[in-house]
This record gives sequence, C-alpha cells and structure tokens, in this order.
Amino acid sequence: MLTRRRFIAISAALAPSMAFAQKSELHVETGIALGANVTLRLQHPEAPQLAALAMAEIRRLERVFSLYLPDSALVRLNREGQLRDPAFELLECLALAGAVHAASEGRFDPTVQPLWRAEALAREAGRPLSDIERAAAGALIDWASVRLEPEAITLRPGMALTLNGIAQGYVADRVAALLAAHGLTRALIDTGEMVALPDGGWPVELEPGGRLDLRDRALATSAPLGMTFGADGITSHILDPRTARPVGPTWHSISISARSAALADALSTAACLAEDRETMDRIVGRFPAAVIEGTAIG
Repeated sequence: MLTRRRFIAISAALAPSMAFAQKSELHVETGIALGANVTLRLQHPEAPQLAALAMAEIRRLERVFSLYLPDSALVRLNREGQLRDPAFELLECLALAGAVHAASEGRFDPTVQPLWRAEALAREAGRPLSDIERAAAGALIDWASVRLEPEAITLRPGMALTLNGIAQGYVADRVAALLAAHGLTRALIDTGEMVALPDGGWPVELEPGGRLDLRDRALATSAPLGMTFGADGITSHILDPRTARPVGPTWHSISISARSAALADALSTAACLAEDRETMDRIVGRFPAAVIEGTAIG
C-alpha cells in the first residue's frame, strides 16, 4: 500500500505578532485537499467567512486536479486521452509544468504517471517492478507528445499525467489570490506548500535546517524519502523520467521559495533529481525570483 503521496516537512509558528493580535484574532481552518492536510491561518474580522470561501475554492480545484475523484478533469483526461474545453486552471498549471520541464532538462515531467502507477501496483502485489514492466511504462514518459490547446488537451495513447508535484502549490496560489481579492492581507495558506500574504511575517522552520520569515512569498519542500513505495523507507515516490527509476538518495530534503507556490513546488521536486548543487543552482537560477532556501544531503 502506498503511503501519503507527498510529504512536506516544514512548520510555521502559529502565534501572530502582538500588533496583529490587537487588530483581530487569528482564525485557523483545517481540511484535506489532494491527499494532503490543509491549514489556513487568517487574520481578518471576517476570517471565518473568508475561510469558508477558500475551502469551497479548494474543493472546486480538486475536481480539476485530483487523481482520485472519478469525474475530475485530470482523471477524465487520463482515461480518455483527450479533454475538450479544459478548465483554464488546468491549462495554466500544465503550461507552468512545461516551463519547469524545459528548465530542469527533463527532470520534472508530469507524464511519469504510468510508471508511478506501475510501481505502486507492483508494490501492492508484494514484488518489485520487472524490467519489462519498467521499460513499457518508461516508454510512455513523453512530455513532447502532450498537446495543450485552449479547445483540448490531448495525450498519446497509453499516456497519463500526474500533477502531484505542482498542483498543491497551484491550489495554494489560487486560494491566496482569492483571499487577497477579498481584502485579506495577512494570511498563511498551507496546502503542503505555503503562501504568505504581504502583511506581517510568518516564522517558518525549514526541514533542511534554518528559519525563514515568510512574507508575500511561497515556499515548498520536497523530501525524496518523505514518502516511499510500499512504505519501505528506501524506494522514493519521486521518479526520474530519464531513467524510469525512483530517484536516488542524494538529497534528504530541499526547500525552495518563489513568488508562486506552484513554481516552488515543481522546482523543489525537480531539484531532488539534481546530481549536485551546481546542477540545482542552474535549474533554479532559470527562474529569477526562485531561491534555494535550504538543502540537506541524503
């Protein structure tokens, strides 16, 4: 059985500054989205109502990005090989995925889903994936064959997509934009990836070590062994599209900040496949606002 599909080991201080505490109390709302815990920390006189709006937006976006809801847009695309009149959010998220795919020299590739599923099914059956099965699933990894058009998204037969390395960040970005549009300026949105609105600052402890004052910025952390196939503690859930094998133990965890949580999410995933710090710096450096906040060697 596959354990939780994504593990983010970052934590934020719950206590607001005294100045903000005098304005209004901190409202904390929790839930689940895309298989991960969601925590909203909002400071606003109408925080409960705004939190309800945010949770409704998260549920709406799950119907776009979930791999587990049978009628989600992504599930229908994978099942049928084509999705007509795709949601703007899906096109936007996939366009960013394509940019990170190019910048990471193929290390980030949403078309690994057939391989991911093959690994999961083999582990559930209590055996490793065979070389023949791995080669067949690996042959379906082909971002260049994904056609993104406003009228339809089309895949080559047998292909499928996963947005597990970017969708949680994208959802955090959309929630942040929704809250800001309703006048909220102090909030921390945590969907597994974090976005902090401009006012104040949120002290965040990084899993690789160190501390960051998060303000008007997003943060994501990826840990190759944070989740493993079969919960064996050694077979990473992050797959290398170039070798069709789970990523090796070079890195214990990597934290990246950016203006967008979706970008930070995708880059932190791609960075786990960097062979060395020089390669990681080159990949992340292709996005001027992105910063490597911390790394821990595996």
